[in-house]
Amino acid sequence: MDLQKLRKEETLTLRNKLIGKSCRLFYSDDPVKIVRARGQYLFDENGMRYLDCISNVQHVGHCHPSITKASTAQMELLNTNTRFLHDNIVQYAERLAATLPKKLCVFYFVNSGSEANDLALRLAQQYTRHEDVIVLDHAYHGHTMSLINISPYKFRKLTGQKEWVHVAALPDTYRGLYKEDHPNPAQAYADTVKDVIDKAHQKGRKICAFFAESLPSVGGQIILPQGYSSKVAEYVHSAGGVFVADEVQTGFGRVGSHFWAFQLQEGFCPDIMTMGKPMGNGHPLACVATTVEIADAFTANGVEYFNTFGGNPVSCAIGLAVLDIIEKEDLKGNAIRVGAHLKDLLTKLQTRHEVIGNVRGVGLFVGVDLVTDRAQKTPATEIAAKVVKRLKVEDRICVSTDGPWDNVLKFKPPMCFTMEDAELVVHSIDRILTDVEATGLELEKEDI
Repeated sequence: MDLQKLRKEETLTLRNKLIGKSCRLFYSDDPVKIVRARGQYLFDENGMRYLDCISNVQHVGHCHPSITKASTAQMELLNTNTRFLHDNIVQYAERLAATLPKKLCVFYFVNSGSEANDLALRLAQQYTRHEDVIVLDHAYHGHTMSLINISPYKFRKLTGQKEWVHVAALPDTYRGLYKEDHPNPAQAYADTVKDVIDKAHQKGRKICAFFAESLPSVGGQIILPQGYSSKVAEYVHSAGGVFVADEVQTGFGRVGSHFWAFQLQEGFCPDIMTMGKPMGNGHPLACVATTVEIADAFTANGVEYFNTFGGNPVSCAIGLAVLDIIEKEDLKGNAIRVGAHLKDLLTKLQTRHEVIGNVRGVGLFVGVDLVTDRAQKTPATEIAAKVVKRLKVEDRICVSTDGPWDNVLKFKPPMCFTMEDAELVVHSIDRILTDVEATGLELEKEDI
């Protein structure tokens, strides 16, 4: 049965009536009603095409025909829970294991990044028999209560910091404690984690885990200094804890050179890794990967772990199709080539616009930090909002912001993003910033 097609105004009226107000829309003052999509493009109810620079979930592109085919074929045959023996879940786990270091060889399938991170926290606490968790400032790890408690981005707006949660400095070499010109920023930032551990021990607390995104996203598209993760892991292990790498945003080849972002840190491997958003290309699919020792400790508690939908045959068929497409279409290679081109174009743009304070990123994970003063690095929050709005209205390009001050333009597009797409985006940003800067100069003259 065809669903009734509503006018945009009717859809918005019904949403405002029926959907919780805290579930916010992109462009809330004038939302885009998207009715179909393909590749890196979205189409509204009038057939207008938008370039999508936001949807890192639709990793291999919106509505990829191979994924539609795989999901339909499996759905027509069987979809049941994982208490029944089935090939898909073990074949998928085997494929995932081939992308990871050998020690990460046990998998738990779930439905979302939040579920994965919640389970990772349980695994860490069961294994270490400790409670306390160290997280990075401005971090976000999910929407369950346990994860809000370890997400400074959220808990500072709600009930505040729990006694068992400890916050370490974000290793931001642009505007953090230690800048790019520091002789060893990795060691310096790792030592701030050691300080947190020491202070926790002084209070009689015991460290369970260091929990961090491999590339902090909500923190502002941050690239960790080389060597940071290994040194932090050394400190955390000495304290009896484990290292949990959150790859929900950054996994599956987005960084280009590697399949997982934690692999950017030479010689480093976490004890637990979580994955989610891009894993099912829009289908709810996520996973925790860990060691035999940690998995055995979780089993030893005598309580069965069961997830009704996690790892079902349809989800795993889709997951396998995503892996096939990444390989067949060389999407890692595309991330390297297009990401480098995008970053190069944005860096050249920085020489023409004082408002661009910093361009950072790797592969198709790129951030543009906008500032009102390069020396002071004052966040240009209002300008960033104007750029996002005008890109949508004038160019039909969807971009959003991140960072503690919402001043970082973030680019995490579908991995089929092209050279031409990158050039279009940068050309449009150039035009808008030129206009914004000219308007700002005119206002200054009027004040005089």
